[in-house]
Amino acid sequence: MSKNWDDARFDEQPESDTVIDDIEALFEVNREQLGFIPEEKGGEIAGKLVVIDRDPETGKKLRIDCTKFGSGAYSIPISVEHLKFETKAKFVLAIETAGMFQRLVKHSYWRKANCILVSMGGVPTRACRRFIRRLADELKLPVYAFVDCDPYGMFNIYRTLKVGSGNAAHINRYFCVPNAKFLGVTPQDIVKYKLPTHPLKEVDIKRARDALKNDPFVQHYKPWQDAIQQLLDMGVRAEQQAFAVHDLNYVIEHYLPEKLAAQKTFLP
Repeated sequence: MSKNWDDARFDEQPESDTVIDDIEALFEVNREQLGFIPEEKGGEIAGKLVVIDRDPETGKKLRIDCTKFGSGAYSIPISVEHLKFETKAKFVLAIETAGMFQRLVKHSYWRKANCILVSMGGVPTRACRRFIRRLADELKLPVYAFVDCDPYGMFNIYRTLKVGSGNAAHINRYFCVPNAKFLGVTPQDIVKYKLPTHPLKEVDIKRARDALKNDPFVQHYKPWQDAIQQLLDMGVRAEQQAFAVHDLNYVIEHYLPEKLAAQKTFLP
């Protein structure tokens, strides 16, 4: 739209992004609250959560029950600051892939585990992270991340969820989820559950070695150093869907219950 603003126009996206970054840092307000909406999908929710929104025309409260979407799910809006929540869930399970999220939704795993399922759809968007952060803070819910066992899942997806992104350091305190824990898939899970694997790619090896050498998050946690080294020594990676080698519902009937029963073993 700004291309119609004559001398005040922005010719390229990075120009406006830089200005908005400065405004966020200076006034401590996020761009969504100002009406500058990033073109990204926020994530999806299923399970034991009632989201209280409002009708944009009347202002009337809207109670959205995330257990009532059948085979579908509630889509996180771009701006989540006005939302309120009600739940009796025990935890939030943040899931990397849409495929695994849909399998858990199809079998109503949230009912069996009394939880809230969140589809991150890869690296979680700002709205998705802010939504999870509010659930963690306001409802005092633990957050567990379930992602692929590869450096991308660990350090692009999980790390962004837990400590934020480098290019948004000025507002990470609003969007990161410090109490998030890494449920899996871990290198040790590959061994324990005899999962099928793929060789690590060159980019995987580079990302893992860089994390060991330069990432303050990894350097702070010895368990993460050990996990990365184990992955490099094994030279393989595994996906969430790998559990299907045993049974299509193995992840629901065996893996997740066993992992949740051993929460003290979760990577930080």
